[in-house]
Amino acid sequence: MTTYEDLPPYLLGFPGPLRDTLVAAVLSGAKTATTGLLPEYEAEGEPLRVPGARSVLVDSQERAVAVVEVTEVRVLRLAEVDLQHALDEGEGYASVAEWRASHERFWHSPPVRAALGDPEYTVDDDTLVVAERFRVVTALPEPS
Repeated sequence: MTTYEDLPPYLLGFPGPLRDTLVAAVLSGAKTATTGLLPEYEAEGEPLRVPGARSVLVDSQERAVAVVEVTEVRVLRLAEVDLQHALDEGEGYASVAEWRASHERFWHSPPVRAALGDPEYTVDDDTLVVAERFRVVTALPEPS
């Protein structure tokens, strides 16, 4: 039997206020999708998740807060991200343009550029992204 301790971590953003906001959105049910840069997966040698894969969502303190299961993984051009995906990210975006502007700020940030090893990295319409959908399988109790 697999316990959540055996599962890989599911990380959203970098530790700090952004991750805390994203984790809260997942736990509330508002966030059921996320988007990453394919070049970041490649730079880190990280394989793409596959539907059915389970991971442990962790907060900024690296505490396990939920078990999530990937339900869909698509690799697409940044220009192909649709409104439903932007809405399902659960961060209050009203349009794809708003979603994209927010993501570009993140992807152009020093931590992302450092992870990619390129201090001048920028995205454009043809940048490949990984659009992932997931569901919460189990919310884990807060540590006592």
